[in-house]
Amino acid sequence: MTVPNQEQLHAALGGVLDPEIRRPITELGMVRSVQVRPDGTAEVTVLLTVAGCPMRETLTRDVTKALSALPGVRDVQVTLDVMSAEQRQELQGRLRGGGTAPAKENPFARPDSLTRVYAIASGKGGVGKSSLTVNLAVSMAAQGLKVGLLDADVYGHSVPAMVGIADQRPTRVEQMIMPVPAYDVKVMSIGMLKPGRQHVVAWRGPMLDRALGQMLSDVYWGDLDVLLLDLPPGTGDMAISVGQQLANADVVVVTTPQEAAAEVAERAGTIASMLNQKVVGVVENMSWLPCPHCGPSHRIDVFGTGGGARVAATLSERFGYDVPLLAEVPLDPRLRTGGDTGRPVVLDDPSAAASEVLAGLAKQLADRRPSLVGRSLGLTPTGR
Repeated sequence: MTVPNQEQLHAALGGVLDPEIRRPITELGMVRSVQVRPDGTAEVTVLLTVAGCPMRETLTRDVTKALSALPGVRDVQVTLDVMSAEQRQELQGRLRGGGTAPAKENPFARPDSLTRVYAIASGKGGVGKSSLTVNLAVSMAAQGLKVGLLDADVYGHSVPAMVGIADQRPTRVEQMIMPVPAYDVKVMSIGMLKPGRQHVVAWRGPMLDRALGQMLSDVYWGDLDVLLLDLPPGTGDMAISVGQQLANADVVVVTTPQEAAAEVAERAGTIASMLNQKVVGVVENMSWLPCPHCGPSHRIDVFGTGGGARVAATLSERFGYDVPLLAEVPLDPRLRTGGDTGRPVVLDDPSAAASEVLAGLAKQLADRRPSLVGRSLGLTPTGR
């Protein structure tokens, strides 16, 4: 019986991606050895970054599947071991782009960064901002984009629960933190770094700024097409920190049709503009409720009408450039249910009215191209 050679074995394992880093395990130095015995049994030793790696079962399954597909392989035996400190340092240097102790930096603030950064903001809580952000991230990933999701709502972090990973903890490779994958989205939240879900965060401004910096620079995000930030409501410390550390971020303002919510949402857009960020649009959530008796043709305006359009018009006039109303998302109980169960509605029920609007919004944001309109160019008068 002919068995695969080393080149064929390594080629097969090259198709296995580390679930957290999303790069081939052969490229990451995670394959210590692989061979096939004369009886067709493939023996492979895979090195985990840490002993308690939460993705060990996924790695074992993927390696087994990859080697089982080779002609001549009748059985696969996977042995899991752990990298040494030196190997982890080498891996960290490889991921950072070279060197054993590379300098930390915020990759999204680099002038050559190609990642589109969207900060999802609201003036007040309770408008469904986090639910929208989660569904946008998952929808973008389903469209084939490489997406990161940063829960910047340090006090009210809810993103991990909404994607079903509330009890998972990120893996550390030396000083680097691996974001936790969920529905092909790389997720990071301060909630993942707490000892338990019941613990609270009670920090003042400087700590918030430092936490944001660490979640941007200490986390290995890899090459992302889009990074979404779920901001806390209001115009406080985190909004200012995002403006300073991610000056290239575009801001999407979320409101409801209610007049009180719309008025406060205008402030969230204004603070972004004051920090030289561009407000690319407004999303009106909970716009209308399909009548449970008459069907979708009859809409019930539970929270009034026109709030999103008023915010868009006001910000357009205030900034001197067009701030469009990007979408009106209907009030759908399935959107709430998806957040409670950790299964976003865009995946669980793509035909729902809210899902269709959110998928369209995700595509709209994904297809946007950068523009200098509405941005400060950093020029100063010469005095002539």
